[in-house]
Amino acid sequence: MAQAAERVLGRRIAGGLINVKYGHVARLRRIELNECGHPVPDERGVAGAARIAQIAADAQKDDAVVCLISGGGSALMPLPAAPVTLEEKQSVTRLLLACGANIHEINTVRKHISRIKGGQLALLAAPAAVEALLLSDVIGDDLDVIGSGPTAPDASTFGDTAGILEKYGIFGKVPASVRERIEQGMRGEIAETPKPADPVFQRVRNTVVGSNRLALRAAERRARELGYRTLVLASEVQGETREIARMHAAIAREVVLAGKPVKAPACIITGGETTVTLKGGGLGGRNQEFVLAAAIDVAGLANVVVFSAGTDGSDGPTDAAGAVADGDTLRRNPEARRFLEENDSYHYFESLGDLVITGPTNTNVMDVRIVLVGAGK
Repeated sequence: MAQAAERVLGRRIAGGLINVKYGHVARLRRIELNECGHPVPDERGVAGAARIAQIAADAQKDDAVVCLISGGGSALMPLPAAPVTLEEKQSVTRLLLACGANIHEINTVRKHISRIKGGQLALLAAPAAVEALLLSDVIGDDLDVIGSGPTAPDASTFGDTAGILEKYGIFGKVPASVRERIEQGMRGEIAETPKPADPVFQRVRNTVVGSNRLALRAAERRARELGYRTLVLASEVQGETREIARMHAAIAREVVLAGKPVKAPACIITGGETTVTLKGGGLGGRNQEFVLAAAIDVAGLANVVVFSAGTDGSDGPTDAAGAVADGDTLRRNPEARRFLEENDSYHYFESLGDLVITGPTNTNVMDVRIVLVGAGK
């Protein structure tokens, strides 16, 4: 995104900085690149976010502030609000990731312990004009959820934040400073994030330039070129990963047995972002876990292949984007259920050589899942 901005704007760029995940780099001339931690934020992220906040605050009325925002921006722009520290914010992030909270819920919490999220970056940049370009990695492409909406109005409240933490039984587990800030906000002692009617947004424009739907359409076009009958089933699939995997496996069986909802050779495509509730101590990510769970249900089916990968090239805390399996996978390693119970999908597929490893793609529009069913023998 920064490369594209430099190509378009050239010397008109007075300066800038972007925070990116370690290894997700590109050659830039005018915009400084700062590598930092994701999905758990680190000190380099804090330093970069502080610089970004200062750039916005220094902007004058006649300046244009261009914000390039993608999924991952929540972790990559950590600027904790007092009295919360980075370590405490890291603790909250880990708790939310482990309990199965979805991205909307995680970002609601993040906004209310941040100085930059939930429209607060736009607030810092005022009265300058703000042009925000977004790559969406969230269900529904909600502007206030992508990257925790640093330039978008925030409809959520401190009360919503408390409700999410209570829903997952972790309100008492988060650091005392986080509870203190949330309770102060609920009492009106701390200002809420800027809401939709706030005049600060009169000079702010948010535009989604990339999304999961666009990725699915591209996959569909390619599948048709390869001779498949295609069906884009949904771009907003969410829920527990294992249950979503079983649904996809059931569709594959229906294609094999009844030729529905589409006849073979079939390519069924879905997108979105599922969640994993961690119970074991293994290594993996939602895409690898999806494929492992699906592999169990498609075992023995001929001419069926299941694929799932993150469009950014990384899945959970691993170097894999996802994995691929077929009806023969369990025969090659029958211990799939044991690995699944340990949330250890990475090592299962590593043993088979069936991890999908792309390296950083430098984009992020959620996940793409593909079920292929071949025709005949």
